[in-house]
Amino acid sequence: MPESAAPGSPAPAIRTPPAPAPAAPAPAARTERVLRWLRVALHVGFAALLLVGTVRSLLPVTAAEAGGPAKAPAGVVLPLAVLLALVYLAGTVLEKRHFQGAAPDPARYSLPWLGVVCGLWLVLVAVSGEFAWVAFALFFLQLHLLPRWWGAGAVAATAALVVLGLGWHAGGLSVAMVLGPLFGAAFAVVTAFAYRALYAEAEAQRAAADELRRTRAQLAESQHRAGVLAERERLAREIHDTLAQGFSSVVLMGRSAAAALDDGDSAAARERLGIVQATAAESLAEARAFVRGLGSPALGPERSEGDGAEPAGGEVRTASPLADALGRLCEKTAAEAAARGAGFMCRFEADGEPRPLGTGAEEVLLRAAQASLANVWAHARASAAVVSLAYLDGEVTLDVFDDGVGFDPATLPRGPRPDGTGYGLRGLRHRVEEAGGALTLESAPGEGTVVAVRLPAGAHGPAGDHGERP
Repeated sequence: MPESAAPGSPAPAIRTPPAPAPAAPAPAARTERVLRWLRVALHVGFAALLLVGTVRSLLPVTAAEAGGPAKAPAGVVLPLAVLLALVYLAGTVLEKRHFQGAAPDPARYSLPWLGVVCGLWLVLVAVSGEFAWVAFALFFLQLHLLPRWWGAGAVAATAALVVLGLGWHAGGLSVAMVLGPLFGAAFAVVTAFAYRALYAEAEAQRAAADELRRTRAQLAESQHRAGVLAERERLAREIHDTLAQGFSSVVLMGRSAAAALDDGDSAAARERLGIVQATAAESLAEARAFVRGLGSPALGPERSEGDGAEPAGGEVRTASPLADALGRLCEKTAAEAAARGAGFMCRFEADGEPRPLGTGAEEVLLRAAQASLANVWAHARASAAVVSLAYLDGEVTLDVFDDGVGFDPATLPRGPRPDGTGYGLRGLRHRVEEAGGALTLESAPGEGTVVAVRLPAGAHGPAGDHGERP
């Protein structure tokens, strides 16, 4: 029968705890198996004691029993025993179906059910003393379905009724008739308390397992959201530093070419259209490398045929791809400025003995130079910029200096602007910090700007950036 108790009772019912989930800890599973076997043992014990009592009550009177109390008629004993068995079975089946989710909770019927079971047992004991020993199973039911002290009192009363019933049917008491029920009651009390402790431990372990599963699910969900946000940030940063800048250059050079055509300067228009073509080819190469999950094509030898990215004039590459890329970036920036009629000079300087860096770290430095020069061209109104790469003990530094109008760093926006701009320095700072480095911005109105990037030796770039290319 399901668990029940008088109001305020802490006693759990005799029940099989729900089967542990696959992720439940092994100790909880073992404890629940012990509880399940105790429950089965209780039901089997009740059935065995009832069957033994019924059989012994129906056996013919032996010569040794002649002259003793007459046995009750089978027509009385058998119906009462079957009725008790059916009532007990109905309660246990209903309990099992409830915990399988196939029946409502029968807890409110547990006390009436226990009363009917005990009442039928008392009638059977009054009819035949052979049923007195069924009380051992009833002890456990009383201790689990009643509050702690009510259950102990019920056990004591039941043990007393067993002693009285045995003495009444035998015509007198013996030491065995008194000690047997008392020892049985004491054993039942100890076992019931042990069961209660095991049950509480199983409940605590199940609650801990449920909490662990919930925590794992919440952690997985938060990690998924964080991953989505990080990937969105990375994509925005990559697009801003490559394609957006390329498209911006194409648009500006296209306008400049159109202006040259309007002025009848076909040579200048042709030169600017050539820059548009080269810039578009570089942006296409960046896009393809981005889709393939590779680093910037400016840092590696794999320049796709037809992308227009081959080094002009069969340029021989040095042992420092980063220095090559930064030098070409300065040349390209100055050439675009000259094509637009602006007097802007860009110079690259290298210091220290070049050493190989992880492709991710090289890409961080290249993107830093690209973003910084794009900001110089778009906002600084500068006449010159210097990109300086230095290999120092324990770190690599990149400084981009311009002689422009400068600004107050405190006025920088904290997030992207509504028009989609504002990713440059913010995204660059995140990129550098993810690589384990630091970005310093120094500027003041009228004093130009310096963007300084420091990366420790052995930096490999942020997670999600590209590693070594095959």
